[in-house]
Amino acid sequence: MDLLDVMLKRRSVRKYTDEEIPTEKLNRILQAGLLAPTSRKLKPCNFLVIENKETLNKISKSKAFGASFVKNANKAIAVIANSKVSDTWIEDSSIALAFMHLMAAEQDVGSCWIQIHLRKSKLGKSSEDIVRDILGIDDYFRIVGILALGIEDGHMEAYTLDDIDKEKVHYLR
Repeated sequence: MDLLDVMLKRRSVRKYTDEEIPTEKLNRILQAGLLAPTSRKLKPCNFLVIENKETLNKISKSKAFGASFVKNANKAIAVIANSKVSDTWIEDSSIALAFMHLMAAEQDVGSCWIQIHLRKSKLGKSSEDIVRDILGIDDYFRIVGILALGIEDGHMEAYTLDDIDKEKVHYLR
């Protein structure tokens, strides 16, 4: 499968079966994150694989909306960036999340990016602070997002090239 086919196949999957993700597939997804480029090769990102159901349930409540499905995920990967290492931790984390999202699709593992940075809980508290507390990590570690993972319950059709909005492309000549 070429890269464009993987991009067309990639969907934000929020419904998962109880089936375990095979270790080989999880390792491929993590390898994709580790291979993501970073500014000046500083590599500020760490990857925390969350398997504990109680922790996944707590994370599912860290945002006012858009994270409730995490409690049903098989696993999640929090991309935790050391802001003391790089000032481009947002960009570096985002690239790593996108690479893992694509690799999950290639491995037939459902995934969905949960935005944490700049989001709030129902009580107005920073989602990033809540997740940091849940995971027990220091304030200088920043969390752009978490990738929920699981075997897809059902099947979402792949996009086609007809689905893309070609009007978004402009040329300056």
